[in-house]
Amino acid sequence: MRIEYHRTLIADRIRNQAFHDALARVIRPDETTVADIGAGTGLIGLMAAKLGAREVLLYEAAEVAGVADAVIRRNRARVCHLMPCHSMEMEDPPRVDVVVSETLGNYAFEENIIDTLADARRRHLKDGGLMIPARVRQYAVPVISDRIHRELTIWDEVGFGIDLADAREMSLNNVYVRSFTAGELLEDGAAAKVWDSVTLGSDRKGTRRGEASWKLGSAQTVYGFAYWWEADLIEGITLSTAPDAPRTHWEQLYFPLRTPMHLAAGETVLVTLRSRSSEETGTHLAWTAVHFDRDGASKARQAMDLDKGWIP
Repeated sequence: MRIEYHRTLIADRIRNQAFHDALARVIRPDETTVADIGAGTGLIGLMAAKLGAREVLLYEAAEVAGVADAVIRRNRARVCHLMPCHSMEMEDPPRVDVVVSETLGNYAFEENIIDTLADARRRHLKDGGLMIPARVRQYAVPVISDRIHRELTIWDEVGFGIDLADAREMSLNNVYVRSFTAGELLEDGAAAKVWDSVTLGSDRKGTRRGEASWKLGSAQTVYGFAYWWEADLIEGITLSTAPDAPRTHWEQLYFPLRTPMHLAAGETVLVTLRSRSSEETGTHLAWTAVHFDRDGASKARQAMDLDKGWIP
């Protein structure tokens, strides 16, 4: 059991406070029923109980469900009921007023929250009920610092007359969890653009595709792309993994380029990102970057694929 992972969640005060505040806004004491999907150690479900929920159903299929059961008992949370299964496996589930799920990753959808909450809206949520989170937006921005690129291309510097180009290629077809400073990003990160937006519960497409482009005002070298997300829990309460947001246990992601793109002023770089997530096959990511000249003609194109970055 990865109890250390759950400790990092419990230690994330920004995350915890945001979910607590969202629940406090929607729970009517002694009336509201709640389903906590992917309950982990039970923290969010217990928050709902402490805020006065009439009944809380905690769905957890992993081994940590045993911890949640013990925590519920220790806190004498009689309104909490542990369901040791995945919510999508539950037959004829009780319908609730609020569905809450903190199953977000560094890549927002790596834990299949889209499929899970689409099913929850169909089968777990009452008509007129609320989904927390409600929406997720995914951002991208060019990285103009060579810091991570130098780290990933160390294969070129090993020496001894040995060519490790194949290993280098795999490194550059991977996605990396990293933290960025503003100065490492185009326009200090202000150039970040939304390439995908999902309304959780309503959107059922676990396969995502989107693009963003930037016309540069001055010459820059682009080494890759930084990624982060924003989640609207409810109206007015948002969690963000952006570099300038309050620090959480989540970080940004780095999507490398195989070869840095040197762009002159007035030229454009475009990135297309694609993802596919499922319980059976995990998360697949692919990204393509194109360098256009001032007249819109393509000068260079690079296609990267996470499947090429894993050793079979």
